[in-house]
Amino acid sequence: MLDVNKIRKDFPIYDKHPNLVYLDSGATSLKPKVVLDKMNEYYMEYGVNIHRGVYSLSYKATNEYENSRKKVAKFINSMFEEVVFTKNTTESLNYVALAYSKKFLKTNDEIIISELEHHSSILPWQHIAREKNLKLKYIPLDEDGRVTIENFNKVISKDTKVVCLNYVSNVMGYITPLKEIIKKAHEVGAIVIVDAAQAAPHIKIDVKALDCDFLAFSAHKMLGPTGLGILYGKKKIMKNLEPLFYGGDMIDEVEKYNSTYKELPYGLEAGTPPIAEIIGFSKAIEYLENIGFENISKHISDLNHYAINQMKEIADVKIYNETADMGIIAFNVKGVHPHDVATVFDQYGVNLRAGHHCAQLIIKWLQCVGTLRATFYIYNNYKDVDIFIKALKNAVSFFKKFEGDNDE
Repeated sequence: MLDVNKIRKDFPIYDKHPNLVYLDSGATSLKPKVVLDKMNEYYMEYGVNIHRGVYSLSYKATNEYENSRKKVAKFINSMFEEVVFTKNTTESLNYVALAYSKKFLKTNDEIIISELEHHSSILPWQHIAREKNLKLKYIPLDEDGRVTIENFNKVISKDTKVVCLNYVSNVMGYITPLKEIIKKAHEVGAIVIVDAAQAAPHIKIDVKALDCDFLAFSAHKMLGPTGLGILYGKKKIMKNLEPLFYGGDMIDEVEKYNSTYKELPYGLEAGTPPIAEIIGFSKAIEYLENIGFENISKHISDLNHYAINQMKEIADVKIYNETADMGIIAFNVKGVHPHDVATVFDQYGVNLRAGHHCAQLIIKWLQCVGTLRATFYIYNNYKDVDIFIKALKNAVSFFKKFEGDNDE
């Protein structure tokens, strides 16, 4: 059992908003004081640039920065040089798609994705498929909206060169059977790119055990700062990628007409990075590891079941993912636009997401205009769920009354 009352004391936002019911951690998590303090320490005590200065403050900043990279590498069980810092998961996924396709893909090669994907795993491949005359294929979803190994086997072929899938769906909360998919993809010589944005806050990731070729996630969804993404790539593949961005700090030698670039990971990181954010992120990792991912998973699963069991008793509420593997509930009030319902929740201090969640294909598969989405994390408790349920019941009642008034 997590001591949520103790955990909440670590999050300054609750001092300002003691009645906050934050159920939008799938969009971004709240930030604990240790992360904010570490970032402020950088700015206040040694806030200079890295890799460039030979003075002691620059050495301190560089050392803290690279220690954070080591911590990230250990966190996902990778090598130091396989961790590249980006702005966010979207940039990481775009980087791989653009850089890998530029060098390794040719006409009629096949890319496999699914309708469960975030737009950042769809749009780059649509663009590249048009540009290079590639074939974009979708894994058929089963009746619950899941990716299965059986349906994956229906679309993979000897021409498959790239498979790009999420670890956890940001709408449905389903865990993709990646190990089996990766093994099958490697048998035909394809690489597998994993969007782990929703997985990293909840699941202990081991890239060696998964054997994925690339994996991307963001700091801000797992207690860290915004503006920081992590791209993991197998060294044997990543060392053959050409940079997409050129300029400061990534160069080795510059001549008038030709230049050489630094070894991994630095050759893929151009310009001054988000130094404070990267240093601060190390504290977010420490915080989560101290709690333990098994404890996190159990706590969130308990809250999720507690909420769904009550939601199922409310008339006119449609839940799209009752069997979700993670603390994500996609739902609607029948006949009411999710944006309208979200405004009622806001009156109760309940913050949740409403819309298509940057995943329009699964929303269209569900045959709705959008959904409400409640996501739970370590600072949520049963009282949060109770307030959420109360707000939901009142929203249903309000719109039923509103509907009745219009009928008159």
